[in-house]
Amino acid sequence: MLTSKQRSKLKSLAANIKPVGQLGKEGIGENMLKSFSDCLDARELIKVSILENAEGDPKTLGRELAARLNAECVIVMGRKAVLYRRSPRKDFSHISLD
Repeated sequence: MLTSKQRSKLKSLAANIKPVGQLGKEGIGENMLKSFSDCLDARELIKVSILENAEGDPKTLGRELAARLNAECVIVMGRKAVLYRRSPRKDFSHISLD
């Protein structure tokens, strides 16, 4: 669980990144989960666009996606969800949440 200070830091870092993918009418598929999981391992912080034709509320979809990826849903603003998960890689410059 992220504190409000950690969430604020991650939101500021996410402001400058581009979405890595889109969530559309097909919903959350296994290939999408694999792709987003790989991105989280490589970056720790990703942004996902939720399209207009997606089934459901963007906040609900963002939280569901985070839960299925074992990640934290940092924020859902409009139709963009920001997700964070610490990378298990050793040779990686991790995001400092201090």
